[in-house]
Amino acid sequence: MIEKRQFYINGTWVDPVEANDHAVIDPSNEEACAVISLGGQGDTDAAVAAAKSAFPAWMATPVEDRIALVEKLLAIYKARSEDMAQAISLEMGAPIDMARVQQVGAGLGHTSSILRAAKNLEFIRPLGPHAPDDRIIHEAVGVCALITPWNWPMNQITLKVIAALVAGCTMILKPSEESPLSALLFAEMIDEAGFPAGVFNLLNGDGVGTGSQLTAHADVDMVSFTGSTRAGILISKSAADTLKRVSLELGGKGANIVFDDADEKAVKRGVLRCMNNSGQSCNAPTRMLVQRGNYDAAVEIAAATATAITVGSSHDEGRHIGPVVNEAQFNKIQALIQVGIDEGARLVAGGTGRPAGMNRGFYVQPTVFADVNNDMEIARTEVFGPVLVIIPFDTEADGIRIANDTPYGLTNYVQTTDGAKGNRVASQLRSGMVELNGTSRGAGAPFGGMKQSGNGREGGVWGIEDFLEVKSVSGWTAE
Repeated sequence: MIEKRQFYINGTWVDPVEANDHAVIDPSNEEACAVISLGGQGDTDAAVAAAKSAFPAWMATPVEDRIALVEKLLAIYKARSEDMAQAISLEMGAPIDMARVQQVGAGLGHTSSILRAAKNLEFIRPLGPHAPDDRIIHEAVGVCALITPWNWPMNQITLKVIAALVAGCTMILKPSEESPLSALLFAEMIDEAGFPAGVFNLLNGDGVGTGSQLTAHADVDMVSFTGSTRAGILISKSAADTLKRVSLELGGKGANIVFDDADEKAVKRGVLRCMNNSGQSCNAPTRMLVQRGNYDAAVEIAAATATAITVGSSHDEGRHIGPVVNEAQFNKIQALIQVGIDEGARLVAGGTGRPAGMNRGFYVQPTVFADVNNDMEIARTEVFGPVLVIIPFDTEADGIRIANDTPYGLTNYVQTTDGAKGNRVASQLRSGMVELNGTSRGAGAPFGGMKQSGNGREGGVWGIEDFLEVKSVSGWTAE
């Protein structure tokens, strides 16, 4: 049993003010694998005080020195990448090969791209040639509460922490209590890199307790949150009393519009993308909209693709999907699959219950529903599991209308060999991101959404700017 009850506050590992043990469950076998502590108000106050005290000196630290420390952190991260993969696989169920390549790799890629953006960002720059004595200064927001989810631990931690560090902010990281082991390991790396005391603080806790204490705290200047839309709404209300900045990356119900002229691998590609990470990705293409000319063939391909996906323990090597994160998530997914059946959607792969031969662990069958309409709950609710719905459409305008008919607006996908059509459709989709024909967005591209998928952007220069205030100064003396 791993015991990690301490928090990282003001440059040292400290015991909680009051004991409050929380078991971390291995989703592959439903057994406790670690114990951590959940923080209370005293711990929150200590972490915020440390960040507040460290802020003036860290903001005044030359950006080149902040970048150098992050580069040192990156080298440590690379050296301990296997430890990180093992931690993520254990705590949230990502298969170990996937954890090594995608989960750990996401943290590596985001750190590298944010560093590249920071080196090219002018923190002090002229307003323009019409005002030669005016300067625009980009300075740190202040003390930031960074609240991250369990589904892509290092992806979200690095997007927030690295951007905040190079911006000159100090911070309190509260990772999900479902995936604390990777965050604790990251804190060890921060400590080894030698960041000044109080710049980075880690506090374990749940959303109702520690999360609420941070979002309401008078000395927290900004909250950056990734998680459910429901929680994002509550955070926005809590933060409003102190008018702190709030950046939200929330849920999604992405549409994948497959036109009749899509390439032959489009449907299979879409199914595999939906099922990746056991469907636990906010940007997953979970609504496949298929033009009627290829609808029947697409349903057959989707069903065969999903049926061929194997499900297994996160501790086994191989190209399978693992369990979902916990019992509550498992039960939610099972209930929504049953809703789809009850609504009259045609089940063509998977269904309720664990895969054959599995009676322990939070394993979900890769599931596909066909003949879905966009008014069904299964088409409107974010399942956050390996569940795909297929919806037929007729015209280009029809496909765009259905895709946009959702409270979410995170990522949409378009499959067509007609370049002009792809561009045209992408321009009309109401989402923060659009991916055409399976082409991944480039390193440093902004990640974020519209509508109930949140606000703000993470990654690259946009991610740094999220943690910066803009100050306008006149009468500047050129040096």
